[in-house]
Formats: sequence, structure tokens, C-alpha cells
Amino acid sequence: MLRSLFVDLNSYFASVEQQLDPMLRGRPIAVVPVMADTTCAIAASYEAKRFGVTTGTIIADAKRMCPDLVLVQAQHGAYIDYHHRIVEAVESVIHVKAVKSIDEMVCELTGSAQQEARARAIAEDVRATIATKVGECLRCSIGIAPNDYLAKTASDMQKPNGLVVIHQEDLPQVLHKLELRDLNGIGKKMHQRLYRKGIFSVEQLCASTKEALRDVWGGIEGERFWMSLRGEQVERGPTTKTTVGHSHVLEPALRSIEGSSAVLHRLLQKAAMRLRQYELATANIAVSVRSTSGSRWKADVNITPTQDTMQLTQVLQRMIEARTDIGTIPMKVSISLNHLSPIDAIPVPMFENTGPSRQPLNDALDKLNKKYGKNTLYVGSAHDGRNSAPMRIAFTHIPDLETDED
Repeated sequence: MLRSLFVDLNSYFASVEQQLDPMLRGRPIAVVPVMADTTCAIAASYEAKRFGVTTGTIIADAKRMCPDLVLVQAQHGAYIDYHHRIVEAVESVIHVKAVKSIDEMVCELTGSAQQEARARAIAEDVRATIATKVGECLRCSIGIAPNDYLAKTASDMQKPNGLVVIHQEDLPQVLHKLELRDLNGIGKKMHQRLYRKGIFSVEQLCASTKEALRDVWGGIEGERFWMSLRGEQVERGPTTKTTVGHSHVLEPALRSIEGSSAVLHRLLQKAAMRLRQYELATANIAVSVRSTSGSRWKADVNITPTQDTMQLTQVLQRMIEARTDIGTIPMKVSISLNHLSPIDAIPVPMFENTGPSRQPLNDALDKLNKKYGKNTLYVGSAHDGRNSAPMRIAFTHIPDLETDED
């Protein structure tokens, strides 16, 4: 029985850029965070992929691989806008059960839609509706299968603009031609663990027992993976957010100790605003600075749980003052707030200048920046980096245009 239809937009960021600018259509383009040869592509059009340019390719290398490559600076606000328009278009054809990422969503097949002919017709209708209501450059690959996991797998089997159906009776043999890394959930580390357990192919993986996969995964996820490969619909509860963070590849003008420090403060203030949106507090700040030579300075510190911008700023400044990467040229900075817990579960500290007395200030920061735009009000430590670190879209986090400002 076919229960799931998975929609995966092809080369999404690059396709949006080609939709926005007809001059880019049919041309090899790479979407970049900053216009510099030292950065990497965050997306590539299929015309660029034919030359070997993919997500993560260093731009200097990409230009050698594809001399006619066109660089386009990312417009994350546009990608979010198009995302919502695409979801609305798909919803007009079939109900979207869950949005999986900025360019992926899954729909449930019920009744007569579980028959292959009808399911295929719905898939074609989805594609046509996206093209007419959103834009002809927005193509997608669609997978249809007995469960969400296999529908996602099917959507990856034929790109671009593919349509693949996996039937229950074809399992697991239909998966045997895939590589282990083709399966969602098998990253580099899991691939290594499977090899250590003597599992070198998808055929061997499918032949493994539920107990064997539980051993490989180290818990219940192994059993869930075993069931997913066999077409069972494995429902998972809501995940708990464990970290809030941002990273940014520095513009050349900010590749200094002072510039990178200002951008770190900018990232911190963005992360603190998100903490308050989620009604969470952090008990750990972690910082990383990667240099142009590949060396990395990292530090983290545990703190009294808080969501207060001023307290977090003071802690970050002390961490920055202890930096040991003096003499290197910083290229990328990252900050993450970890050990998260609900704010209403945090006792008010007795001996720190935080808590309810600081809340009006944080509320004012958030309200003014939401209403009038970023940098309306900010802590001075971020001054030199105030126009840096624009909004970014992580795989599973679709920013709120009000809170995750550009």
C-alpha cells in the first residue's frame, strides 16, 4: 500500500535565483554567502553540477572547474518567501502532512490516492501547480512509497524532476542497488560503524536482524531503521531543541581579530533573540573561529542558565579576551548556545544581576528590532559586525522573517 508522497525541490536556492532573474536561466550558477573566492558554494544549479560544482565546493576551485560560472549572493528572505508559496501550492493539491526542510515536504496518501495510478496523477498535478503558481524554474523530484522514509529515499533516486514509486512487494530488493550513504540517516560516522560491524552494502543492511541494527545504532533507532526499510510507518515524537547557534563566513574586510570578535557578538545577539522566542535558557556558550590556514580556536564555558543578552555578552567578551589564535587570519566564526532548558523551569538567581529585572530590556530589544528592522537597537560590542552575518537557512530550520531578521 502506498501511504506517502515526498516532494523534494531540485537545486532549490539556485532555482529560486533563476526564477527571479531570467538572465540566469540555463546558465551555471553558484549561490554563495559572500562574494569571495575563498568561500564555498551553498547551492549550485544543475548546469553547474554538470561541471562537478556542488554544495561545499570552494569557489576558487569551482571557477577552474567551470570558467563560465556565475556567482550569486544568497537571498535567504527570497528562499523563505518561495518556500511558503510552494507549500501553499502543494497544499492546494494534497494536504502537506509535514514540512521537513526549506525544500522538502511530505504528504499522506489516503483512500483512492493509495493506488499507483492516482498517486502518480497527484504527483504530476503537484509539479504542474508549482510551475504555474510559483514559477517554471522550481522543479522537484517526487517519491511515492509505503512510508515517509522510503518516499524520501525514492525522491533521491531520480534527479532532477524524477518520479519514483516503491511498492511494498518490491522491498527490500529495490533498495539493493543503492550505496549505504544514499540512505537518509547514514552519515559518515554511521557508515564507519556499519563497516566495523561487517555491513558493506545495502543488501547486507537489509538482511541484518532488528537486534543487529539496534547494536549498530546503540539503541532503539536501529530497530526503527529496520522497520522503516520494510515499509512500516515509524512515528516519532516531537524533537527537543538542544542547541541554538549561528555561523558566518567572514567578509574579507572583517578577517581580523577585531572584525571576527564583532561578528561573534552579532551572532550571539541573534541567538539570544531566538532563545527568547523559544522560551528557553542556555547554560553553555561554545565559540569556534576557523582561520584561512585551516587551524581552529575553540572555547566553551558553562554558565548559570539565562536568556539575557547582557549577561551572555559579558561572558562572550571574557572568552574573546582569552583568544589564543592571535596572528592567524580568521575566516569563519561560529557560536552555539547549549544545555538548553525551558525558561519557566529556571530558578531566579540570588546573586547575579539578571532575572526579571532585566526582562524589560530584552523585551525592548526584541520588540524594536522586529518592528523597525535589524540593528535598530543592539549592544555596542557588535557595532563593527552589525551589517554582517545575515539570515541563514539551516537544513531543518526555516527562519521566521520577523525573528531571524536578515
